[in-house]
Parts: sequence; structure tokens; C-alpha cells
Amino acid sequence: MNAFERRLKDRQDELDWLYMELYNRRESLAALKEMMADCYSQRGMGLRRLDSRREKDPLWYCRGNMLGMTMYTDLFAGDLAGLEKRLDYLTRQGITYLHLMPLLKMPHPDNDGGYAVEDFGQVDPALGTNEDLSRLTAAMRRRGMSLCLDFVINHTADTHQWAMRAKAGEQEYIDRYICYDTPEIPREMERTIPDVFPETAPGSFLYQPEMGKYVCSSFHPYQWDLNYKNPVVFHEMTAAMLRLANLGVEVLRIDAVPYLWKEMGTTCRNLPQVHTIMRMLRLITETVCPGVILKGEVVMAPRELAPYFGTAEKPECHILYNSSTMATQWSALASGDVRQLKHQLDDLHSLPAHCRFVNYLRCHDDIGWGLNEAYGRTLGMDPVEHKKYLYTFFEGSFPGSWARGERYNYDPRTQDARSCGTTASLCGIEKGCAEGDQDQIDLGIRRDLMMHAVIAAMAGFPMLSSGDEIGQLNGYDYHDDPDRREDSRNLHRTPFCWENAEKRLTPGTVQQRLWDGLGRLEALRAEEGCFGPDAWVTTWDTHNPHVLALLRRRGEETLVCLFNFTGDRQEVALDGVEGRFTDLITGEEGPCSSRELEPYQYCFCLQRSRA
Repeated sequence: MNAFERRLKDRQDELDWLYMELYNRRESLAALKEMMADCYSQRGMGLRRLDSRREKDPLWYCRGNMLGMTMYTDLFAGDLAGLEKRLDYLTRQGITYLHLMPLLKMPHPDNDGGYAVEDFGQVDPALGTNEDLSRLTAAMRRRGMSLCLDFVINHTADTHQWAMRAKAGEQEYIDRYICYDTPEIPREMERTIPDVFPETAPGSFLYQPEMGKYVCSSFHPYQWDLNYKNPVVFHEMTAAMLRLANLGVEVLRIDAVPYLWKEMGTTCRNLPQVHTIMRMLRLITETVCPGVILKGEVVMAPRELAPYFGTAEKPECHILYNSSTMATQWSALASGDVRQLKHQLDDLHSLPAHCRFVNYLRCHDDIGWGLNEAYGRTLGMDPVEHKKYLYTFFEGSFPGSWARGERYNYDPRTQDARSCGTTASLCGIEKGCAEGDQDQIDLGIRRDLMMHAVIAAMAGFPMLSSGDEIGQLNGYDYHDDPDRREDSRNLHRTPFCWENAEKRLTPGTVQQRLWDGLGRLEALRAEEGCFGPDAWVTTWDTHNPHVLALLRRRGEETLVCLFNFTGDRQEVALDGVEGRFTDLITGEEGPCSSRELEPYQYCFCLQRSRA
């Protein structure tokens, strides 16, 4: 019995039950298992050895030395071969997890940043070849670095061969999408389906004249939603996912997970069948390639996140994005009030221990202000007015704002909007540089490092956005590009500035101060046991609404992390935190129960023994 057969034997009863519950086709289930066996047979020996190691170390992605970065290949290094040549730069940062934005074959120019996929089995020629991707992942493994790649599971481009054959009238391919002959059902479904992009792509169906049918298109008109009620779709997409794993992809970011199943009279979000699909994908990857983990893109409230992890006995995703905390953290920075952020973290800490997150400040996308409105009202916040405050503050139009950014997808009906910008620009560094004001620059750097210190201290592991480490600013030239100017997210999707990266070696520059400051945080996470996967993490009351406290405990060690979210000095009092601590930033020793923090100061205070 080989490793594949052993793993399948342990899982096939549940896989069979789930598959038959969803599709009730025994012959299709047999075909699925044949496909899985074939993918295993094509898995290289190096990857099989990785699988064996990770079966013995299943929490490898939870260690304190995990540090992620997300980037576009072309913006950072031109193509995959160029990226391989730049791995030394990432190694010096301590990156162990690199998330590349979608790089499979896509139409140009309309591809939604690569999320409209034309061929799930081929790297986009502009970025390289499948062989380039395989060489890159091998080079990364030699450096202890794992590649994360998007798997766009919900939809294809309308230029994908399936869509082209559907347009030509082939019923087999029409059945791979969600199509209707008349508008009645689509219009009824749109009554309960929220718009993803209310300003730029309203509605969830479009009329396709070549087919004479209405096609489900939740995101953009050139992205057609797949029909997961058809088992052929599940088989084909699963096979495509396993082929990526066989190219050396170690983390598969499953895109738009909540949208996978559509039913009349629902929001077509978070339906039970979605969890059946995700559990089957977990069982399949554990059988074929257990060195691979699944990361879900689930942009939902904390109470809706837990189901996507499954249970400890029957897990689904290994990790999820901590998107809600990202938004709440920026809200705390703008308002100087951490109460909603503390409440948000308490919600996350109440989830079961197997729920693990990737924490980040910025990514390729916008900041959506999906805050806990019910709790905000208890603090005296009007939800609509607070959102308006946030997106005007972070575009720099609110009086006294130090941020620079832009709105995205403003909805005049609800007065809602999202925000775009790089971390450095949103923290005030851009404004200070533009005005030649060193004091503003200094405060911007302090905000930037404090915000990164928070995500370093949270449960889970931090992920940087490429350019954060050198304070990359917004790029406004996209306004002059007819292919990009309609999408303000291009404000922070800018080419990496290697000239500025060299300035990280020059003392006193913005780049050097951010690079070294982030480096200190990364070293602390890698060295201190309190950042291990078995650490207990909670918030702590500071008796001050402007200061957040996170406490981490592991064995006899206690780490107290404090963060001042304002530009004023703040005093804190910590009940029940007794004894002497060592400040890991300054080296100073003393009690931690009462402290004064400078503007935007953070501190990590460690007590080796609580005896």
C-alpha cells in the first residue's frame, strides 16, 4: 500500500458520503478517485518528501518565524524568472510565505487583476511558463519559503474555452455555468443577492446574446460563475488545483469561497453546500498532497468565519484572511479609539483553537468598512456617518487628516464606499514628504510601525504588502491609463521601486527606518517562544480607550504588547499583570502594570517566569 492508498483508506468513507450527498453519482465518484490517483502518480519525489515531513509537522504554518508577503509578479520583478533572481532580497527580509497575485493565463486588458482566468493549466505568457513556475517553487523550497497562489474557483473568464464553447451553443459547456433562457429567475434571484461591485458592476446576471441566455456573473461581466451543481465542474476544477500543487504551490488561496453555491431565495452566500465542497477539497488535498494547505478568502463578519474552518475533527480551510480586523484596525487609527478593535479581537479569540488567521494591513484590494455596526452603536457611533468619516479621512479630505488615498466603489444609495492606498500613504508619510515636513514624516513612520507591530502580535501570522518594507507611496499615474483609470485600486498596485529599496541601506532614510523597524519585529517573532502556535492570546483592559493591549502566554512566559493609537501621550493601567518585565524593544526592565506611552508607541514586555 503506497502513501496515497493509505491516506485514501483513512478518508474515503467520509469523502464517499459527502460526494454522494451532493451529487449522488457513484460512477462519477469512481472517476474522481481515478483522477486523484493520477495526480498523485505525477507528483515529484521532492514534493512527496515534503508531504511526508508535513504529515509529521501539521502546524508548520503556525510557527513564530512565519512571515508573509503578497505581490504582483510583474510589478515586483517583471516575470517569474526575474522573481527567482530577486529571492535574495526576500530572504534577507525573512519571508517564509510568498503570495503571488493570479498569474494563470488571462485576457488582456480586462482580467480584474488576474481573477478572470482563461486557462487554469497555463501560466500567463507575459509572466513566464509552467516550467518557470516549477523552477521558482523549487528555488523557494531550498530557502525555506512557501509559495501561495490564487485558485479562482468561483468563475472563469468569458474567454475561457468552456465559455467560448458555451457561446457556440454546446450544451455540455452551457451546463458548466449558471444559465437561464428568460429573465424571470435571474431577476428574482437578484432581489436577494447583494451586489459585489454596486458602482462598477451592478447586478448578478447578464444577457449573453450569442447564447441567447442570462448568465450568472457575480463580479464583472467578463467573469462567469461556475455551476457547482454539475459534478463535472467540481472534477475539472479540483484537477486544476492539484496540477498547481504538483508545480510546487504549497498554499492554495481559494478565491471567493462563500459564493460557490447558488439557490433561489437566498443571498447565494455561505450556503451549506459550500462547506461540503470545501470539506471535500480538504480531504482530497490531504490524500494527494498533504504538504499543501488551503487558505480561504472569506470576507465576512467573525461569526460567519468559523464555519469555514470546519471543526477540529472535520476541518475545511487551514487558514483564513483576517479582513475584518484589518478594517477595524484602520478605523481605530483614524479615530484614536481602540474599543471596537478590542471587541473585534475578543470575537476572534472566542473561536476554537484550530481557527488560524493571516493578519495584514494592506493587500491588492481595497479596505471595505465592514465594521460591527451593532457594537459601534453602543459606543455612540452612527454607522453611516462613521463610514463616511473613515473614507473621507483616508482620502485626505476630512479636516486635519494626515492620510492620502482614494475612494473605491462609492454607492450613492447607501453612501457607502471603500478606501484605497498604500500603508505608508494612509499613515501620513506621503503627506509629510510632499510638504517637506520632517515632523509629519516621523509621525507617519511611527504610525506605520505601530500598525505593523499590532499584526505581528495578533494570533496567527503577519503578511506584508510588497513595498510596505520600504514605505512605497501611492501611484497616481493610473489616472492617465484608459485601461486602469476606472479602478482606483490601481492607486496601490504600483511597480516596485528598486531605487528606493537601495535607500534602506542609508541611515536616516524613510526606507531604512521602516526596513529596520520591521526587521526588529520579525526577529522578535522568530526568537520568542510566546509567538509559537501553542501560545494563548487575549486582549487585556488598559483602562484607556486609546491604547490596545494584547497578552500572549506560553508555559511560564508572559508577553504584554501595548499600542498607543493616538498622537498624544497615554497612561495605561493593567490589572493582574504583576512582577518585573523586560521591554524587548528598549531593553528596559521594570513593572508593566502602569506605564506611559509616547505618541504611536508600541512595546513588547516579556516576563520569563510568572512564579
